[in-house]
Amino acid sequence: MTKRLDFIDLKAQQERLRPRLLERLHRVLEHGQYILGPEVLELEERLADFVGVRHAVTCASGTDALLMTLMAWGVGPGDAVFTTPFTFVATVEVICLVGATPVLVDIDPRTYNLDPQALEAALAEVGRHPRTAGLRPRALIPVDLFGQPADYERLNALAARHGLLVLEDAAQSFGAEYQGKKAGALAHAAATSFFPAKPLGGYGDGGAIFTDDDELADILRSIRVHGQGRHRYEHVRLGLNGRLDTLQAAVLLCKLEIFPEEVERRQEVATRYNQALAGAFTIPYVAPGCRSVWAQYSLQSPRREELRARLEAAGIPTAVYYPLPLHLQPAYAFLGYQPGDFPVSEEVARRIFSLPMHPYLSPADQERIIRLLLS
Repeated sequence: MTKRLDFIDLKAQQERLRPRLLERLHRVLEHGQYILGPEVLELEERLADFVGVRHAVTCASGTDALLMTLMAWGVGPGDAVFTTPFTFVATVEVICLVGATPVLVDIDPRTYNLDPQALEAALAEVGRHPRTAGLRPRALIPVDLFGQPADYERLNALAARHGLLVLEDAAQSFGAEYQGKKAGALAHAAATSFFPAKPLGGYGDGGAIFTDDDELADILRSIRVHGQGRHRYEHVRLGLNGRLDTLQAAVLLCKLEIFPEEVERRQEVATRYNQALAGAFTIPYVAPGCRSVWAQYSLQSPRREELRARLEAAGIPTAVYYPLPLHLQPAYAFLGYQPGDFPVSEEVARRIFSLPMHPYLSPADQERIIRLLLS
């Protein structure tokens, strides 16, 4: 019987970590501080050190990390927030939840990240187009798609020129690098996710916000506990229940110990794919000065469905990120975008698909995937 592969093999990682995981989890069960226990503070210190910023504020999910930051900045009605339509829905969702207006910007056809040239055009159009009439350009959320940071040198320069706050959506890029700096340290603030499938994932939902801004960090810590002030029954601002569970912090601490090694293994897996598939497919492009963490390994092909069916028949799962760009999603029809408004995103969505990618993918299994793709 053909062995079915895992798209992301969390079981192999768990077997490697099991003794340490059980030790960490048992410690939490012993002290019983399940909400904001000592492991949460320890994790925040280690995350901040890893990224190279002063503050890491953990929270309940990557979505909360984005939402809390916009709340802390006071982004709301009348504000325009620029981002990409080629991303997971949470990026646009949080803009709408605070009452601001998403202004979508097409992607670079090679990196799939927000195109700085398209952003410059969108900024020049604000106030002239009926869709953006009366809006204040307020913030920018670049997405580090598939594990590669966006072009922050150009994006930050544009943002500074127009007075925009920049929130790095690093949900897929924790562990990546851009011009010698870690993802999470590339903007005014950054949000990441610890969803299990992410490069650093927990055993449930979780997230974190990174910043060097002391005041912002203090506000974020208040927001994640219902806007708490000096004590639990003083509320000084609108907030939410956005805390990271102590048990998740314990899991993440354990995984963080081996994370640098896993990042190196991801490089090896990506290199094997690249060497074998270049020329036959549009393989991932990593921009100069970037180091992807390879949250996904994504190809483009006009024969996508045929190839996916062939792999599936052989027990090899694939995925499509993202089959319908956000401007075409029913929930966001009210924004007024039409098919054809973002041609690069739409064309990539028709052709892209992702292969199994994780640190424990063996060369033999990878060779089986490659052979099927090329046959």
